[in-house]
Amino acid sequence: MSGLRDFRGRWFVVKIGGELAQDRPRLAASVGAAVRAFLDAGIRVAVIHGGGPQATELQKKLGLQPRMVAGRRYTDEATLEVMKMSLAGQVSVDVASAFRLAGVPALCTTGMSAGLITAERRPPKVMSGAGPEPVDLGLVGDVVGVDVEAFRRLSDAGFVPVLGSLGGDGRGQPFNINADTVATRVAAKLGAAKLFLVSNVPGVLANKDDPSTRLPTLTPAEAREKIASGVIQGGMIPKVEESLEMLEEGIEAIHIVGISPPEALLHEAERPGSQGTAFLRG
Repeated sequence: MSGLRDFRGRWFVVKIGGELAQDRPRLAASVGAAVRAFLDAGIRVAVIHGGGPQATELQKKLGLQPRMVAGRRYTDEATLEVMKMSLAGQVSVDVASAFRLAGVPALCTTGMSAGLITAERRPPKVMSGAGPEPVDLGLVGDVVGVDVEAFRRLSDAGFVPVLGSLGGDGRGQPFNINADTVATRVAAKLGAAKLFLVSNVPGVLANKDDPSTRLPTLTPAEAREKIASGVIQGGMIPKVEESLEMLEEGIEAIHIVGISPPEALLHEAERPGSQGTAFLRG
C-alpha cells in the first residue's frame, strides 16, 4: 500500500472489457478490490468499460450480423442502437453491481451524460491490418473533448465515475467509440499517473496462444517493431497504437493486464511488469 500512497491525489484510469462484466463476483474480487485499494490510498479513479460481447450477442438475437474491420466494430444505425442498449443498460448495471459488492461508490453512466465525452464522427482513415485504402467505420466517434472539471467534481463528491464508451457532438448525435480510445483520451486529459487496460488477456504475448510468452515491458520503438513483424496482431493492434499515442500526451505508464489471478491488477499497480505488459516512454 505504501507504494500506492506515492500517487495520492493523482488519477488512475482503469478500462475493463465488456467480457469481464459477465462474471460479477469475479469482477468484484479483482478490479473492484483493486479500485477500492486505490481509493483507500487517496488515489482518484475513473473507469471506462466496453460491451463488445454483450453487443455481439444482442445483435445476433436481433438477426443482425456483426461486422468487424481490423479489430473494430462497424457501426450503422441499427448497430448504434444495440451499443446504446448494451453499454448504457446491461453492462452499466452489471459493473455497478460488481463494484457495489467491492464497496466502490461507482456512478455508472456513459460519456453522453453531461457532455463528459465530446466526440465527432471519425472520417475514413487507413488502419493497420485493413489494407491500404481508407476505412469508414460508420457512426464511430473520435474523442475531441473531455470535461476534466466534471470528473474532478464527481471524485471530490466521493464517486468513481464509470463510463460506457459512448460520446456525442454538440447536436446530440451519439457515437460508438472504442473503449480503449475513450480510456486513453480520458487518461491523457486527466494527466493520469497510470492507465490500466484490463481484459482476459494477461498482457502482450509473443505467442498469442501461450500466456508464458508475455512481454513484461515495451518501449514505443519495441512495440512498433512487434506490430510491423506481426507479433502484435488483430484487436491488440489498436490497443497498442492508442497506448503509444497517449504516452506522448503525458500519461506516465500504460499497463495491459489480465483479470487472473484476482490480485493481478493491484500487483501490477505496485510492481509494473509483474502481472501484465507495461508501456514505458523510454
